[in-house]
Amino acid sequence: MTVALEGRGLSRAFGGFRALDGVDISVESGQIRGLIGPNGAGKSTLIDVLSGRAQNWSGQIFLDGEEITHLKIQDRRHRGLARSFQRTNIFPTVSIGMQLTVASRALGDSGLAEVVEALNLGPLLDHQAAKVSYGDQRRLDLALALVGRPRVLLLDEPAAGLTVEESLTLAGILRDLVRRWGTTVLIVEHDMEVIFSICDRITVLNLGKTLAEGGPDQVRRDPAVVSAYLGSQA
Repeated sequence: MTVALEGRGLSRAFGGFRALDGVDISVESGQIRGLIGPNGAGKSTLIDVLSGRAQNWSGQIFLDGEEITHLKIQDRRHRGLARSFQRTNIFPTVSIGMQLTVASRALGDSGLAEVVEALNLGPLLDHQAAKVSYGDQRRLDLALALVGRPRVLLLDEPAAGLTVEESLTLAGILRDLVRRWGTTVLIVEHDMEVIFSICDRITVLNLGKTLAEGGPDQVRRDPAVVSAYLGSQA
């Protein structure tokens, strides 16, 4: 398998606190990779670094073997690296349809209809984003990240604030869509039901370093992971 996204020696510090401490990560093309760990482990910081939203960090990043370390956010997006946010990155007073149309035009993509259908947003296109449910807002945020059929998708807690049923439904939609498109996914998520149900492989961070990596069953049984994070969740 080819490597779609790779980070080498990624480090970032806030004063004396090292949020990332020489992290290496390599995600194969078409893989859904989970990224888990305790609060403060460095998960969202890693997503920020990979997506180009972080400053004052060191290391190298490669997309499909091409170095993108110094590319700006917009350039990474046009190269096929997209992300969603822990807090939805939407415009509350703008209709769902308009937001998706603008994003699609900006990326020169004509496949918007498939995204709308997959996430069941058709009935909501004329609604202002602020006037739909939180679950619908999260689906809009995911749809905005999926516009343009990105080669690599970074997801920062896409199920945050959703019910168990909503989380599993969203996870199923995501899994089916990225499989159909061959999209590579790196997902940060605290809901272990979501992580263990859709991920091919899981990376565990703790205190800014890689604690473990492996398949879902392997990670679930790892004593260091159970001690540091999973505990009774395992």
